[in-house]
Amino acid sequence: MTQLITSVLVANRGEIAVRVFRTARALGLATVAVHSDPDAGALHVREADAAVRLPGAAPADTYLRGDLIVEAALAAGADAVHPGYGFLSENAAFARAVLAAGLVWIGPPPEAIEAMASKTRAKELMRAAGVPLLDPVDPAQATAADLPLLLKAAAGGGGRGMRIVRDLSGLKAELDAAAAEARSAFGDDEVFAEPYVERARHVEVQILADAHGTVWALGTRDCSLQRRHQKVIEEAPAPGLPEALRTTLHEAAVAAARAVSYQGAGTVEFLVAADGRPYFLEMNTRLQVEHPVTEAVFGLDLVALQLRIAEGGALPLTPPEPTGHAVEARLYAENPAQDWRPQTGVLHTLAVSGEVRVDTGFTDGDTVGIHYDPMLAKVVAHAPTRAEAVRALAHALAGARIHGLTTNRELLVRSLRHPEFAGARLDTGFYDRHLGSLTEAAPDAASSATLAAVAAALAAAAPAPDAPLAARIGGWRNLRSQPQIRRYRVAGSEYEVRYRPARNGPPELVDHPGVRVLAAEPGLVTLEVGRVRRTFHVKHNSNTEGVAAETYVDCALGAHTLTPVPRFADPRARTEPGSLLAPMPGTVIRVAEGLAPGAPVTAGQPLLWLEAMKMEHRIVSPASGTLTALHAALGHQVEFGALLAVVQEEPPA
Repeated sequence: MTQLITSVLVANRGEIAVRVFRTARALGLATVAVHSDPDAGALHVREADAAVRLPGAAPADTYLRGDLIVEAALAAGADAVHPGYGFLSENAAFARAVLAAGLVWIGPPPEAIEAMASKTRAKELMRAAGVPLLDPVDPAQATAADLPLLLKAAAGGGGRGMRIVRDLSGLKAELDAAAAEARSAFGDDEVFAEPYVERARHVEVQILADAHGTVWALGTRDCSLQRRHQKVIEEAPAPGLPEALRTTLHEAAVAAARAVSYQGAGTVEFLVAADGRPYFLEMNTRLQVEHPVTEAVFGLDLVALQLRIAEGGALPLTPPEPTGHAVEARLYAENPAQDWRPQTGVLHTLAVSGEVRVDTGFTDGDTVGIHYDPMLAKVVAHAPTRAEAVRALAHALAGARIHGLTTNRELLVRSLRHPEFAGARLDTGFYDRHLGSLTEAAPDAASSATLAAVAAALAAAAPAPDAPLAARIGGWRNLRSQPQIRRYRVAGSEYEVRYRPARNGPPELVDHPGVRVLAAEPGLVTLEVGRVRRTFHVKHNSNTEGVAAETYVDCALGAHTLTPVPRFADPRARTEPGSLLAPMPGTVIRVAEGLAPGAPVTAGQPLLWLEAMKMEHRIVSPASGTLTALHAALGHQVEFGALLAVVQEEPPA
């Protein structure tokens, strides 16, 4: 049956929604987004032709509400629904609801989802089909001989609801925790246990099947580098597999698809033990996060093929031949050195250059919130050989400009350049063994940070090209013979930069032997360091008051986030509310008439006037209330931060 699609709603968010929209637009389809309240301004919403609000923030109230999503599709005039990955992508009831509403479901039949979505039922089905399996373990009957155990959510994926148990005393608590996480993520708290295989590889096969009996096995992928059971680096094809094993995996994947009359894109995942024996893990009845590496190697658009299959189209009898090697790295807003702690805030800059593909759900200025996965982007390199692809990806990530959030970028670069990864000695315990060394400070971190501070200081002092002549001929001090000083904090350490401005040409550094300034502009500084010319890209970020809050410096030596240290420490953190502090050194030249302790004051009322740098500055009351203390007097010289007066705010009526 052929049913032409004209408008597609993506029942998802972020990067995958943007990815599906890209193909839909290329095929001439209208696009519809759904969004929670925190996602109202998200990239996938901005890129869609229409968007429908899902009230609330938590996934359970928004992206997991299949009824609201079906209503949204009908209201927006969509005639098809693409589930993306995660959320409801492997929910058979949602697929049935989409079909019952007369919409096209861009995914496998609900019966196939139902058969495979439960990992326990899928294993029973695969056992009957002769696919090798790990024997399940009943948690209630587990003994020390069964350890270590892996607990997994029956309805889940993406590492959610997974726990490794190495001590029987902690089994009950881990079961409860896994069930709670699975219930929150997938609406199903079923959890099962199986043996945890140490030093194994995670290898999977991409399959694609139509309604006419054709099933493609689109090669293998290795996804062994994982943190918290979530993939970090993936590649295709899986390196170093014997041809016989590769054939076995392909045949098992095709058998799995045929066993459930599968249609669409799916992935059959295997655990390959150190002795080379494969074991079926699960079948994901959806598009995978890492699908771009397969697309690169086979020259295909898997989303376009999903749409073709959903419309009833047929695949060619055989897939195209693969070429080259592709590697993907997931860029997360997280701190690997602090237990992979997710980061939230504004992503000021995300720019990745080089011959790589970047799939992202963010642009400069977007906010990364607390409600969803912290993945910022997927970066993919494709080259004739694995070594070339790995090198290109590492180079692109190392040179990326990522400002505003701590990310795993440095971890990714070091992982790609690690001897074990370069030699394709892969297994799921990679980060258990190497996380400490991969996150420790580089040996040259201090010298690199020093140069970054120099570049930041020079860029901050450099006048804009269109600045007045007076601003372009020198510094802001009256005595040019005295060096100017700027201080920055970088990764907990403080760096001081001294330099003398010049009337013509770049400034001269003080106390930085071997470093010469070649050029300095607000966003670009060029230094000669030990006869080597280096370029530093500098970006200043100001807070809401226009004060420099952070400075980002990127160069070939590394990327640094610097916090300017003010000339005078901000004393507000040391004072009680209502304290009026001198904002600068100066002289009290006026006191409001009748001002004395006990006098009533109103918010915004001028109380004192200071003169500093030939300018008058009014000190106003921060609130309405009573002046309880007055420490300033006419003619007094006050230092920065001196306590001038205290106002006690009147309680609200």
